[in-house]
Amino acid sequence: MSVPLTLLGLLEREPSHGYDLKRDYDAFFGRGKPLPFGQVYATLGRLARDGKVVVGEPEAGDGPDRKRYVITETGATEFEDWLREPVAAEPHLQTVLFSKVVLALMLGRDAELYLDTQRAAHLKRMRELTEIKRSGGLVDALLADHGLFHLESDLRWIDLTAARLDALAAEVAKR
Repeated sequence: MSVPLTLLGLLEREPSHGYDLKRDYDAFFGRGKPLPFGQVYATLGRLARDGKVVVGEPEAGDGPDRKRYVITETGATEFEDWLREPVAAEPHLQTVLFSKVVLALMLGRDAELYLDTQRAAHLKRMRELTEIKRSGGLVDALLADHGLFHLESDLRWIDLTAARLDALAAEVAKR
């Protein structure tokens, strides 16, 4: 997740205060990992420094003075370019799962035990995400579906790899 580009997108919708940007970011993108206020303001400071946002005059309110941030043409162009660019196709061929299996085999450790432990962790997380789907709104359901599909794919890979462990062990032993 690109915090600066996400904030630019929120600012393209409408000029906002940092507090409002954090609230909107957390509501849509911060599931399980809310954006710290310090990161919001540090990111806005960098965006202002780089000419992607401008900061309005401080406005008096109930609490401390607040500044309204407005996206610039440079910021809007960068956001538009980012929005149009497809996300890199995942996954990369070298994954942590694969590395752990191969290293376990290289070191004479129980790779099958690792795969079983990983399978159990994936199934546990899938149950948690399924509960989120049942109890949350549409945004939560879509995010949970995304995670579930990735975990399901990993589980298929874990099962396939477990079935081929002997052949993989022989391949690893050759080197």
